Amino acid sequence: MAATNTEETHLRHVETDVLIPKLMREKAKELCDEKVQAFNACCKESGFFMVFKCREENSALKACLTQYYKDPVFFEQCKQEYIQEKMEFERTGVPSKNRKQKLPTSM
Repeated sequence: MAATNTEETHLRHVETDVLIPKLMREKAKELCDEKVQAFNACCKESGFFMVFKCREENSALKACLTQYYKDPVFFEQCKQEYIQEKMEFERTGVPSKNRKQKLPTSM
C-alpha cells in the first residue's frame, strides 16, 4: 500500500544518502549555472594551465555549490521532489526521465 502523504513515505538509506544528494547536485549545478559557465569558459581558454589560471572561477563555483549542499531547507525541497517522483513512478511505472521527454511530433 503506497503512502498518500509524503511525510509518511519511508526512505531507504540509499535514497537519503545517495539518490537525494545526487538530485541536490544536479539542481545546485542549475542554480549555479553562471559560475559553472564561467569556470568552463576559463578552462577552455586556459587549456593545460587551467589549474593555475582558473582558481578564482573554481573557488566561486565551489562556494556556490557548497552553499546549496549544506542548506537543510534545500535538502528538504529536494527530498520532497524525490518523494513526489517516487510516488509518481509507483503509480504509473514510468521513470521521471521518460515522463519529461517530449512526445514525437510524428504520432
